[in-house]
Amino acid sequence: MDVLVSGSTGLIGTALVPALEEEGHRVVRLVRSGGGGQDVVRWDPSAGTIEAERLEGIDAVVHLAGESIAEGRWTPQKKARIMDSRKQGTGLLARTLAGLGTPPRVMVSTSAIGYYGDRGNELLRETSGPGDLFLSRVCVEWERAADPGREAGIRVVHPRIGIVLSTKGGALGQTLPIFKLGLGGKIGSGRQYWSWVSIDDVVGAMIRAIETDSLEGPVNVVAPDAPTNAEYTKVLGGVVNRPTIFPLPAPAARLMLGEVADELLLPSARVEPAKLKETGYQFRHPELEGAFRHLLKG
Repeated sequence: MDVLVSGSTGLIGTALVPALEEEGHRVVRLVRSGGGGQDVVRWDPSAGTIEAERLEGIDAVVHLAGESIAEGRWTPQKKARIMDSRKQGTGLLARTLAGLGTPPRVMVSTSAIGYYGDRGNELLRETSGPGDLFLSRVCVEWERAADPGREAGIRVVHPRIGIVLSTKGGALGQTLPIFKLGLGGKIGSGRQYWSWVSIDDVVGAMIRAIETDSLEGPVNVVAPDAPTNAEYTKVLGGVVNRPTIFPLPAPAARLMLGEVADELLLPSARVEPAKLKETGYQFRHPELEGAFRHLLKG
């Protein structure tokens, strides 16, 4: 298949593109800038422009692009970029695909488990409603922006991705040096559920979404069993063979990170990958310790 990928230089994109190519797919990159070529299509979501004619013949689309959520404090301007980049980019792409002579069969347009907000011990499946955090509202609008594709008959899938484990970035990449120094510890009460997924399983779930006609709408992309933050901390400390006796109290987290702490670190989301399991997907890393040991080669 010819697969269009936006956000191909990000954490997920840099893992997904080679995996698609290894399976024999041709990857076309949707980029804001850079050199031209047969396998590059340019766009500018903020300006509402895209090389639509270059998209004819594309079989599948994976849309990953959007303003980084985890980098930097959330000023009003940053929050506007987080929201606008997802609404504008997804909307432009969905409208453009819907207007093609031969639209692609599937559009995999990412979302996040931030959709569910802070839900305590509640077990969350794809049928669960949205939360009331800022990220919940972002995810609702993000997914809704793909409606033009749905209305045109394109099968639209929204992978709601959990905390991605990778040594190249994300939560693990940022905190691993702290844990290796023996300075890690639980965050806040430690009782909040952290629904995680290895980068390998993010890639596997994306490919499953492309190839499985029965998958449509939201799909939770998380490992089967969510640990609490305290459990996550203990397992990571054990793998790197360091103590985890330096907790980060909630007030300190808020002082250091501002609203990011209340949106990313302190909320509890106990998410189940119900739809993925229904397809028979076999997780490469279903258990947290095994995932850590694989990533850290411990």
